[in-house]
Amino acid sequence: MPGPNYGALGMTFSAVRGLQAVSLVAIIGMTANFISEMVTSSTAPPRVLVGTLSVTCIAVLYCALTWILYYDGHLPFLINTAMDGLLLIAVIVVAVTVGKPLSYLDCQIIGKQSGNVNSAYAYVATLGHNLNKDGSTASNYGGWIGATKSTCLEMKSIWGLSIALW
Repeated sequence: MPGPNYGALGMTFSAVRGLQAVSLVAIIGMTANFISEMVTSSTAPPRVLVGTLSVTCIAVLYCALTWILYYDGHLPFLINTAMDGLLLIAVIVVAVTVGKPLSYLDCQIIGKQSGNVNSAYAYVATLGHNLNKDGSTASNYGGWIGATKSTCLEMKSIWGLSIALW
């Protein structure tokens, strides 16, 4: 059974939902990797990362559900528009919250100062050493993202993909 025939608009809807799904799954993978490494090292992840993961998982489910309803011809477009608006607000909040400290970071300088450590485990080890030295708390998101060059670049890509979803 072919999908509904809405012409170019319908094809655009399908293409955009596919691109949204790819971006959201990439954000989930990168954010989950950070959280996994932090939990493995017995450190509580910052609320920003947990919030990003939560909003993104909900967005993936919503994206899949709306595409299935569209394909079956049961998608009410007015309700979908309102829900897309609410999801847009959630994604904007995530992008702004994640991006506040990121906008000031230069990842190339961080790489030179931190010895260009690239693995997530080395990132957590470096950060744990810095937290013990500074007396900082683990919930300090700014300290987490500035530990290594790869972490900075990965968080900037999460931020960029969040912005792209606007």
